Amino acid sequence: MLNRWKKMDWMMLAILCLFMGISTLLVRSATLNNPKFTGLDKSTVVFYALGFCVVLFMTLIDYRLIMKIWYVWYAIGLILCGLVLFTPKVNGASGWFQLPGGLSFQPAEVMKIFLIIAVTAVIGRRLGDPLRMRSDVMFVSALTLIPFVVVMVQPDLGNAMIYIFIVLGMLWIGNIRYSYVLIGVTVVVGGLMLFVSLFNTYNKEIEQYLKEHNKSHWYGRINTYIHPSEASADDRRQSEYAQIAIGSGGLTGDGYMQGESKKRNFIPYTYSDSIFVVVGEEFGFQGAALLLLLYFLFIYRMILIAYQCFDRRGSYIIIGIASMMVFQIFQNVGMMIGMMPVTGITLPFISYGGTSLLLNMMCIGIIFSIKSHQEKFEMDE
Repeated sequence: MLNRWKKMDWMMLAILCLFMGISTLLVRSATLNNPKFTGLDKSTVVFYALGFCVVLFMTLIDYRLIMKIWYVWYAIGLILCGLVLFTPKVNGASGWFQLPGGLSFQPAEVMKIFLIIAVTAVIGRRLGDPLRMRSDVMFVSALTLIPFVVVMVQPDLGNAMIYIFIVLGMLWIGNIRYSYVLIGVTVVVGGLMLFVSLFNTYNKEIEQYLKEHNKSHWYGRINTYIHPSEASADDRRQSEYAQIAIGSGGLTGDGYMQGESKKRNFIPYTYSDSIFVVVGEEFGFQGAALLLLLYFLFIYRMILIAYQCFDRRGSYIIIGIASMMVFQIFQNVGMMIGMMPVTGITLPFISYGGTSLLLNMMCIGIIFSIKSHQEKFEMDE
């Protein structure tokens, strides 16, 4: 047991401890003048404590045992994502199971790691040989499309988008043929162009249809991104105020807990989805750059472990996790500075959220499991 724990990546653990401190301080600042959310900073510490226990536990489990029943995990994830559709809506979406003690559980988050395991099982059969279109690429696409559609129905555009980028990264490292990449890029670009064209042509009809089905926030987010100058004030408010708040921080920021006097009060979920606003306003460009540097070092250590794997399946899992986190970081920061459409994607390890944090810690535990069981894999071979 101790030998397994000794093989954990201690730099990643150190960065996780820094993330815990940063997240706790930022959540405390974001909820300082809102009694409704008092105590979320303490909950963050509790979730991190549970998360570190998850990391230690997952490190001891041989990841290949998890891989053997990948179809079971995948089925469980789909069932949970389907069942959550019948729960009461929260903020216009049916994406959470309400648990005792005021806690909630979001199946779409857990589906990420289940999808990574399933895709790894499929492309890992090729042992590094080029992927085949029908039995590999098409199969993986089907495995991705099913949860994508189910999660979109909730509706949860953010997590649905993450599924796509996870699989893109894994297919690339799985040795997909360049001809298949060209076909995929053509289909995606053509699909986006067709979507924009149809959205512009039937703009009023789409707006009316979504309003009738209580999904007008979808129209607002898409229209704000495609036609920012034509979007309503309500639809533009979050993105514009976020940019103003971040820009007001300048180079060094206004100081810790000194940002509440500005437009940050008009930005929803500053303790969760919009927490990067707190970073930019209170710690400025320097603080934001330092946080992104920590992310870079964290992802770099993941890639290094993947590169050193004897088992390709271990590398595929790590790349899937890295792809997930890279996209979440890019999307979350991008939507706060106006580069990406606004979605409900959290900033990994920093935003408040128990399900998201515990999932990310589980992913790190699996990475440590891969690292600590490589010697055993080499001996078994």
